[in-house]
Amino acid sequence: MALNYIWIAFFIIAFVIAFIKMVFFGDTDAFKLLVDGMFDSSKASVMDIALPLAGNMILWLGILNIGERAGAINFLSRVVGPFLSRLFPEVPRNHPATGQMMMNFSANLLGLDNAATPLGLKAMGSLQELNPNKDTASNAQIMFLVLHTSGLQLLPVTIIAQRFILHAKDPADVLLPCIIATYVATVVGMIAVAIWQKINLFDKVVIAWLGGLTLFVGGLVWFFTTQLDKSQITTVSKVSSNFLLFAIPVIFIIGAMRKKVNVFESFIDGAKSGFDVTIKIIPYLVAMLVAISVLRTSGALDYLNSGVKWAAVQMHLDTRFVDALPVAYMKPLSGSGSKAMMISTMQTYGPDSFAGRLGSVFNGSADTTFYIVALYFGSVGIKKSRYAIPAGLLADLAGVITAIFVSYLFFG
Repeated sequence: MALNYIWIAFFIIAFVIAFIKMVFFGDTDAFKLLVDGMFDSSKASVMDIALPLAGNMILWLGILNIGERAGAINFLSRVVGPFLSRLFPEVPRNHPATGQMMMNFSANLLGLDNAATPLGLKAMGSLQELNPNKDTASNAQIMFLVLHTSGLQLLPVTIIAQRFILHAKDPADVLLPCIIATYVATVVGMIAVAIWQKINLFDKVVIAWLGGLTLFVGGLVWFFTTQLDKSQITTVSKVSSNFLLFAIPVIFIIGAMRKKVNVFESFIDGAKSGFDVTIKIIPYLVAMLVAISVLRTSGALDYLNSGVKWAAVQMHLDTRFVDALPVAYMKPLSGSGSKAMMISTMQTYGPDSFAGRLGSVFNGSADTTFYIVALYFGSVGIKKSRYAIPAGLLADLAGVITAIFVSYLFFG
């Protein structure tokens, strides 16, 4: 139901703004821009997102099937089962979904975007098999989706690379703020869903795992900030990400060979479902991305930013953060839109300006909530998302607020 109301609201807001522009300001192109945006976004949904996703889906679902037959997924399920069984009490112990979710979380953690989406869609499909109400999101699916949309990432390679392209003096100086912001977003999202679902986060296993993860994040931050030169951070991030991205299929293949599994046939069997999943999600992608396009084209986000700036001035606050807020507005709506806003902010104010750095941190503080809800729930035919979107947006808000505070702390 939430997606339904949001979809309607986006179109109505865009219509009202365009009508006001045309009637009161004589803007005869107001509705033409909305119509052009609808056609462009509907085309881009298929040509620029769905079709490239089909290739990634076919590749990684084939690789994941090799991993399942090699026993890698079951191994992961046993390792993380005690922790995830507390967060996902509806998922039976050692169920394949546990290992698949862990693969998705690991890919996100390491910035392996190309692998994360297919692995996540596979996990959502496994959770759907356990879902008694096929058109309504289960508790486990909501927890998984919110943890995914919070976007916990330790290696924001694409952000650092873009800052390097735009000649930032220290492209990797946003690494630590990005890690802190996305970590806070993930923890807030987890707590919010746990409260909704009455999950005990004070369980000793949960505390031990969260404590261990916190120590790992802290150790990684310490390593990057004290043991590496700033010029080395970008190189280490890029090399480690690509190494791990290629190491995953190699490890799966070696494991399958040890078990005498026919690797090629296993790949083909898993890959066959990739195109079918892509076809299924296209209507959901088109619907959501068209709605986002008309909202953005109408200028609604610009008006929102002007209102925030006015409020900040009235409260005598430092308004430098407002210049980067368009990135934060776009992040829950569109990953490509958020990236474009980040680049535009750096080009306008400079990559080493406060706004340029904060825009980068905003882009790394969370993931695209609306897009992921449409993609993941659409892939399994879920129409009632329950409280998944509010919980995801709460995590996004926590990431945005943290990004502002840590940016002032680090960059003044």
